Formats: sequence, C-alpha cells, structure tokens
Amino acid sequence: MAEADWTELGGSLAIGTIDRGVTAGITPPAGGGPFVYGYNSLNITPGAHGMFVNLTNFAPTAKGARIIGCIRRGLSGGPVGFSPFLFVGLGGTDVSDQGYLLGLGDGSPSHIILRKGTIAGGVPDVAAPGSGVLRRSTGTVAVDEWRHLRLDMIFNGVGDVRLQVFENDLTLHPLGTAPTWTAIPGMAEFVDDSLGINSGSAPFTTGRCGWAFCSSDVTRRAFFKNVEVLRQL
Repeated sequence: MAEADWTELGGSLAIGTIDRGVTAGITPPAGGGPFVYGYNSLNITPGAHGMFVNLTNFAPTAKGARIIGCIRRGLSGGPVGFSPFLFVGLGGTDVSDQGYLLGLGDGSPSHIILRKGTIAGGVPDVAAPGSGVLRRSTGTVAVDEWRHLRLDMIFNGVGDVRLQVFENDLTLHPLGTAPTWTAIPGMAEFVDDSLGINSGSAPFTTGRCGWAFCSSDVTRRAFFKNVEVLRQL
C-alpha cells in the first residue's frame, strides 16, 4: 500500500506530543527493507495516534478482515506507559472508537494482548477479562524484539465474529519468505457471539483496519513494519 492509502485517525495526538514517521535509523525485522515506521513520545500527555486504510471496500469493510504486521516495543525511558498494536473492526475514524486490537501489552514483561475496546485505551497488559482483554499470551515479549502477528476477524453470517490470532517466527521465516503461521499459547480462538455474552457487548461485524500507538509518558517508543490488510469476501 502507498502512503496515500492511509488516513490519520481523528483525535490523534499532535506530532509535537508523539513524533512519528518513516526512518532508516532503526534495525528492521529479519528480511525487512531499510525503513520502518516509528513513534517517539515527547511528553507525558496521554493519548494515541493511529492510521487506518482508506481504500474502497476497506473504510469500512463489508464483513471481517485480516491484518498482519511486525510490531516492536522499543527501548524507552521506562518499561511501561505505552503499547503498539494492530486493529480491525474499528467502528469509526477516531481514537475514541472501538474495535478489536492486537498488540504488545503495556506491561513489564509484556505479553501479546487481544482486546476489544477503544484505540485511546491501548492494550493494557492484564489477564482476561479485565479492561476488555479477550486473550493474553502465556509467554512474554522482550523489549526491543520484533514480533510478526496476524489477527483474523471472521464474520460467520449469523452474527458471530470469530477472532483468531497467529504468529510467524521471523528467525525461521523472515520477511520476504513464505510465513508459517502458528497458534500463540494462551490465545485460543475467541468467539464474540451475536448475543454479546462472551465479551459483554455485541460483536463488531464490520469496520476499519490499521495500526496505532498509545502512550502516557515521555520517551516511549515503538515501531511497525510490513502491515498488510485483507478483507473477507
């Protein structure tokens, strides 16, 4: 996708609060090109910045979607106070809107987190079902480690939405080669049922896709690479 295919979410923090953009100054994931998209918080103002796909049939999708991307919590001024994540099913174009979020949790150590909630709320590193968290990985993620993640949002036609999470091992299958997607321990499929029982609210059966960074402290850093989006037909 080209730069023009992405639009900033409304309510995103200004660049004077969270600096962001493309850089060749950060080591990319294995097999990646020279550039990554990065964030660096400049003060303690809490909030988020996000980008969504603005293409026809993606803004929003008619049904579910799949999003893939490499995410990294960078070395920062502290181990908590920030979280990078991918999202699907976002109900609007603002950081106050809700969707399904998959990313590296705001914790030390950090876990991979699947959450249903607002972009501005980020992905707190708590056990399910607290704070909208649906699944939390058993294993942890080291600071400054790239993780290649995939989130499938599958609308089943009767109102349920199946959420499936996978990971590709970049040491075995670097970018540029065929990924091998495997289940993440602790993150079994979650069915967001049409009755709103499992998550406590009705599922999101359509929406927008993209990536975001949530921060609440200064010198918090995160990076993204090779974000891909597909829609359910």
